[in-house]
Amino acid sequence: MEPLLCYPAPLAPAISMGLEEAGYPYQVLTRAEDSQTCAPRDGWSGAIVSATTHFDQALEICEGLRHKDLPLRPLLLVVPVDFLHKIDPRSDLFDDFIIDPVDPIEFRARIANLFWRTGTGLRPELIQYGSLSLNLETYQATIQGRHLDLTYMEYELLRFLAAAPGRVFSRETLLSRVWGYEYYGGARTVDVHVRRLRAKLGEEHAHLIQTVRSVGYKFGESKWG
Repeated sequence: MEPLLCYPAPLAPAISMGLEEAGYPYQVLTRAEDSQTCAPRDGWSGAIVSATTHFDQALEICEGLRHKDLPLRPLLLVVPVDFLHKIDPRSDLFDDFIIDPVDPIEFRARIANLFWRTGTGLRPELIQYGSLSLNLETYQATIQGRHLDLTYMEYELLRFLAAAPGRVFSRETLLSRVWGYEYYGGARTVDVHVRRLRAKLGEEHAHLIQTVRSVGYKFGESKWG
């Protein structure tokens, strides 16, 4: 999935949190003209334009994005309540708008609905468990909107465990399935990586990876109870 264009910088924390928790890649631009020069090869997957400071300028930017050979959509406009009277619901400059200050839950719902309605973007492939989100396209992981700085193998181990919540895996199975059959490291390798993952998840979430005595490890709880 190509990134969403977000303008202007700095992006409101509620919007960045909503995008990160939902797993949508995005790029924040400081200049309107950068929408062309910084565009990905396959184009932006959509746009979020904030009108919280310069309303008329925001509409001009929306017009530039929509009145191209290939109009950019979906386009979400962020509007302060004081400017609601200026919004024309029949306008073709945006697909939807949301009132600032933004609620992250409502924001995620509106973005998902826009992609579904317009059919121009797809939700990235994710593994989600509670507040943990793993983006399988970008190899990024977040928990409660906080980025986890993981090594490749830490990410792979977390991905493997989180993909099967409640299932118990022996250390030997984890070595063969995550590290590969040709890896000759001992079971201690798994223990070290689990310890590091728990530390990076933080004290509040370290319990997500549970030790099963004399067997190995499991992640979370099975949906079957």
